[in-house]
Amino acid sequence: MKFSRLRLLGFKSFVEPGEFVIERGLTGIVGPNGCGKSNLVEALRWVMGESSYKNMRASGMDDVIFSGSGTRPARNTAEVTLFLDNSDRSAPSAFNDADELQVSRRIEREAGSLYRINGKEARAKDVQLLFADQSTGARSPSMVGQGRIGELIQAKPQARRALLEEAAGISGLHTRRHEAELRLKAAEQNLERLDDVVGELESQIESLKRQARQASRFKNLSADIRKAEATLLHLRWTLAKTQEGEARSALAIATALVGDRAAAQMAAAREQGIGAHRLPELRDAEAAAAAAFQRLSIAKTQIEEEAGRIRARQAELDRRLQQLDGDITREERMVRDNADILERLAAEEAVLNTENAGAADREASTRAAVEQAASTLAASEAKLAGLTAERAEAAASRNQIERTLRDTAERRDRFARQLADVDRELSDIASRVAGLPDPAEKQVLVEQAVALLEETEAAAIAAEQAVAEERAAESAARPPVQDAKAELARIETEARTLAKILNAASGDLFPSVLEQISVERGYETALGAALGEDLDVPL
Repeated sequence: MKFSRLRLLGFKSFVEPGEFVIERGLTGIVGPNGCGKSNLVEALRWVMGESSYKNMRASGMDDVIFSGSGTRPARNTAEVTLFLDNSDRSAPSAFNDADELQVSRRIEREAGSLYRINGKEARAKDVQLLFADQSTGARSPSMVGQGRIGELIQAKPQARRALLEEAAGISGLHTRRHEAELRLKAAEQNLERLDDVVGELESQIESLKRQARQASRFKNLSADIRKAEATLLHLRWTLAKTQEGEARSALAIATALVGDRAAAQMAAAREQGIGAHRLPELRDAEAAAAAAFQRLSIAKTQIEEEAGRIRARQAELDRRLQQLDGDITREERMVRDNADILERLAAEEAVLNTENAGAADREASTRAAVEQAASTLAASEAKLAGLTAERAEAAASRNQIERTLRDTAERRDRFARQLADVDRELSDIASRVAGLPDPAEKQVLVEQAVALLEETEAAAIAAEQAVAEERAAESAARPPVQDAKAELARIETEARTLAKILNAASGDLFPSVLEQISVERGYETALGAALGEDLDVPL
């Protein structure tokens, strides 16, 4: 085999793909320092399996990848491919099927190297053996670098022996011998382990014999168990056949019973169809009865509300009547007081006529006041009579309202009882309709429900008319009460005016008690507490 080409990509300074052709004869590389001559030699060593980064003049194997420059970015991979001419078929038998061999090595940052021979993955040792059989390799003495000649001259005989063996073409044999020795040692170790395994197996023979005896006994017992199980299954089969006969007899009886039940079910289905045909009419009647019951419930609620309003109105009228009674009593008392004052004024007038003839002017004014008081008294008595008549009319109105309330309460109770009866009868009719299979009887109950519905509607109409009458009575009772209130206010105003006139007249004729008595010093408070408003009464 001979080297024919060398292809580089991203290896050290070879950032672009480059191919170096090695022709027959002597091929030389000429160039200034730093142009990459040594990088070509290191590329050959690297693709032939060099594993030491120191021999590649690097601080790590990843340093063989192009690290970038001022104008180019760094690359992430590097690959070197060496083409070998195998036209003489001198390659190992595993790779001796092609005229040209391609040995490539690819490295990726922080991922390691990958070897390929003719596109197939291979181990580093396979690549190293391929070149060792050809008396070359990554560390072959034929790879002469800087200072290599001086090292060979000064080398020890043991180091020179490698050079001689490579020249003799037996360097690959040492590698294969070393591998054979390793395999032989591994075989010896396997034989030792095999002896241990044989000894262990011999020790297990007795245990296996005992297990064989147990297996034979288990086999015999299994046969006995199968026989017993077969006997048991036969007995069970016999019992099952007997039970099958009994079950068939029961099935025949059940089949006959099912036929009877099916006939009964068909009859029931026919009855159900007849009932379903009449069901819409019954449902309509029930809906009408429910609607009537709802209307009666609403009428009952309205009557109860109207009764509540009438009771409140009655309480208001009672209160106003009590107030009118109080006002009439007060007016009667004032009329009696005015009569007493007039009598006393007349008596005092007679006394003054006999005692003082010179008080003609004063007497005339007093008589005028007395005449005015008498006329006012007469008017008050007339108004009192009218007020008494109005009171009687108000009392009669109150009695009429009370009777109306009692009638309303009775009608309300009667309507409530009717509603309860209707509800009870509707429930009874619904239960009877649900329990009657005969359509004729259902029709009778429907007619009864319709009649009851008509009676209920008539009762509801009567209740509504009663409510209207109660409202009219209440409206009619309101004007007399309002007129009585207005008349009472007017009478109270006139009574206050009359009292003022009488007090003024009596004050001019007779001095008050306070003006006619004298009190010792220190008893003023006691006198005020004892007499109170009587201090202003004229004597």
